[in-house]
Amino acid sequence: MFETILIPTDGSEHAESAAETAIELATIHDATVHVVCVADTGPLGELRLPGDAASAEDAMRGQAQEYVDTIVERAEAADLEVTGAVLEGPPEHELLEYADDVGVDLIVMATRGRGGVQRMAMGSVTDHIVRFGDIPVFVANSGTESD
Repeated sequence: MFETILIPTDGSEHAESAAETAIELATIHDATVHVVCVADTGPLGELRLPGDAASAEDAMRGQAQEYVDTIVERAEAADLEVTGAVLEGPPEHELLEYADDVGVDLIVMATRGRGGVQRMAMGSVTDHIVRFGDIPVFVANSGTESD
């Protein structure tokens, strides 16, 4: 039924839980998995930081790559065909564009991500994907009550 599943992540516990659900679904359907994290650098991109990262943008990209690598490893351990990518820009737009470009037929994402305290019932990115995307979305509730 599903051939290509997109797993967006922001490294949050909610996203990690949704990724587990997505990997289970992909295993059942023998689907290809795409793991994506969007580094929403915005106006911070030019900010210089001490240490190894030359800029806030570099630091955000590096953190995003770590989030992607973690889930890619899990999908590979489940013997799934998997691709990982780090994108830049507004997450809701980048995710929908990526899903369109690769022909995703299911997006599995969390009810909310890192901004849980500021969000009500559903995270703003998830809400946007559900409302404005034309691809089915499986919204996984992590089951945790603390945000």
